[in-house]
Amino acid sequence: MGLSEASGQRDTQALLPVTQAMELRKRDYHVERPLMNQEQLEELGCWTSAARTYQWRTWFQCSRARAQALLFQHLPVLAWLPRYSLRDWLLGDLLAGLSVAIMQLPQGLAYALLAGLPPVFGLYSSFYPVFIYFLFGTSRHISVGTFAVMSVMVGSVTESLAPDENFLQGANSTVDEAARDGVRVQLASTLSVLVGLFQVGLGLVRFGFVVTYLSEPLVRGYTTAASVQVFISQLKYVFGLQLSSRSGPLSLIYTVLEVCWKLPQSVVGTVVTALVAGVALVLVKLLNDKLRRYLPMPIPGELLTLIGATGISYGVGLKPRFGVDVVGNIPAGLVPPAAPSPQLFTSLLGYAFTIAVVGFAIAISLGKIFALRHGYRVDSNQELVALGLSNLIGGVFQCFPVSCSMSRSLVQESAGGNTQVAGAVSSLFILIIIVKLGELFRDLPKAVLAAAIIVNLKGMLMQFTDIRSLWKSNRMDLLIWLVTFVATILLNLDIGLAVAVVFSLLLVIVRTQLPRYSVLGQVPDTDIYQDVAEYSEAREVPGVKVFRSSATMYFANAELYSDALKQRCGVDVDHLISQKKKRLRKQEQKLKRLRKSLQKQTAASEGASVSIHVNTSVRDMESNNMEDSKAKASTGKELEDTAASGQEDAKAPDGSTLKALGLPQPHFHSLVLDLGALSFVDTVCIKSLKNIFRDFREIEVEVYMAACHTPVVAQLEAGNFFDASISKQHLFASVHDAVLFALQHPRSGPASPVLMTKL
Repeated sequence: MGLSEASGQRDTQALLPVTQAMELRKRDYHVERPLMNQEQLEELGCWTSAARTYQWRTWFQCSRARAQALLFQHLPVLAWLPRYSLRDWLLGDLLAGLSVAIMQLPQGLAYALLAGLPPVFGLYSSFYPVFIYFLFGTSRHISVGTFAVMSVMVGSVTESLAPDENFLQGANSTVDEAARDGVRVQLASTLSVLVGLFQVGLGLVRFGFVVTYLSEPLVRGYTTAASVQVFISQLKYVFGLQLSSRSGPLSLIYTVLEVCWKLPQSVVGTVVTALVAGVALVLVKLLNDKLRRYLPMPIPGELLTLIGATGISYGVGLKPRFGVDVVGNIPAGLVPPAAPSPQLFTSLLGYAFTIAVVGFAIAISLGKIFALRHGYRVDSNQELVALGLSNLIGGVFQCFPVSCSMSRSLVQESAGGNTQVAGAVSSLFILIIIVKLGELFRDLPKAVLAAAIIVNLKGMLMQFTDIRSLWKSNRMDLLIWLVTFVATILLNLDIGLAVAVVFSLLLVIVRTQLPRYSVLGQVPDTDIYQDVAEYSEAREVPGVKVFRSSATMYFANAELYSDALKQRCGVDVDHLISQKKKRLRKQEQKLKRLRKSLQKQTAASEGASVSIHVNTSVRDMESNNMEDSKAKASTGKELEDTAASGQEDAKAPDGSTLKALGLPQPHFHSLVLDLGALSFVDTVCIKSLKNIFRDFREIEVEVYMAACHTPVVAQLEAGNFFDASISKQHLFASVHDAVLFALQHPRSGPASPVLMTKL
């Protein structure tokens, strides 16, 4: 049936009267088919094991088409740039690139300050990595460059490995800023090279899936905690304080306490400058929100504030007159490339891996959001390579590690950006500023940059509302969010991330150990089986118990599965088995005693039959012989009957049954295990299933399995689960098949079912 026919039918149904449509929905459907166990299903469907494909074999194939595909895969610009539409996309990309560059300038200066580096290095980090990503990236809309979370992570490294205390000079204990900045730049650039190496290496071995272990609540909790760290780190610039450099666990708490202790030493001019700049930025953002529909591009509040603050600082003389700290000299032009310092690799490896994972997680999450919105695909492995090359080559040119910014990416999209040509345009504008205009911002107050950073934290600080929404929707995710936030605040960014990942993985294991176990009942007049505790109309099938777990069974929860099954069945299986074994032992001991007594009595009767009384007459002897022979015959017959009855009790098929032993029988004769939730099985799972079959058969309950997926059946076969006592005839296509078969064959074992299912 074609699409037009399907749409026409839907339109016809939409025009039906409401009552008639309701009647159509109420109509029953009927299905007739034979009951099917796994053997019959495989025979009917002609099942064959899927041929294994070895993808690594294609890696060594050489052809012109494969070489071209590899080139386009690892250098995507060659694939999309020749198809670039100048008429449709160029104007939008130019406007988007200009808009992003206007935001990139103040953010680059501010985030370099956040990383503990001279502001000009933020401009370098806004140029080189952006252009590299233009060549290798697959996302069309994300804006690569400086980002607050990445900058504060870099700042924690530079301030811990090169603290101010290491560069004190003279009796007045002043800091040699030139020497300190030189060491920190070397640390940051070497860190960027290591981050790039990690990302490129992970991307080439197709390890992009590692970001899947960073769930959305974890990432949002982590970025919220990082935004709090960013906010605290900027307080020294807002109040004009000189604080000690701290790193490691509880460093944020000590920094807050030191800020509170030194508040009386605040520079009034610096506080006023930060307040005025912050208010101006907030007003511009509010105005942008109000006039969003009418403006072709947002008002560049940060750029206007920076230009205005620089002019006022130069004209009024904020530094000499009021003691306001300014950016200082910004050298014009680009710096030559420099090799990283291998001596620093060992001390930076742990930080580099953490920053590499966090930066990629932020970039790929934003990239997938925009790709889903605009209908294209983002290759996570190539994104990892592109981001790694941006950091690797950027580190050679004195840049610090970068990722992508949500605020700039949203501006790039809303301003009409269609491809990464917008990123290339923004990097060219930044290049012009570095070469010609950067030195004009030497009188820019650092308090203004701090105010710009704090105002731009609004989006991440608003993530505190996740607590309320997660409390209503998913409290396990809320627990991950809170643990991530608290661990990052108390233990710093690197250790906090490790704790958050470990905790989230442990929580997944715990949740698989505590699934929902259900006894299922049949919904009337259907082949649907649901939890009787949740569906009031669902009724258990008399004589058949159906059990289901909401999680797969493996080594961590196999024992819990067995315990829950025995508990939900309402029968103390282990106690019943132990009682049965005790009574069987007693019966066996009783039989042994009877046999021994039989043997003794037989021997005694044989001795009595050969005794002769000499002093009797012939008649007496004859009469005595006749009586003795009768007595012997009667005694022998009784002993033979006793022995025979004992042997019959031992050999009879019902001699060891619960009823014969005087034990209570279960109220059901069949157990059906719904294994539809199994995604894989291991050796512990297979042993547990075998034990379930053995234990329930001991109490005269036949066990069946249902709804197993084909890969799970193959794993059961590979694990030697099926044998003479358990075959594929115990495994059914659906729960309903297993229930119907159990009703027709109570305790008879598998046969060739011919019953038809009628629904």
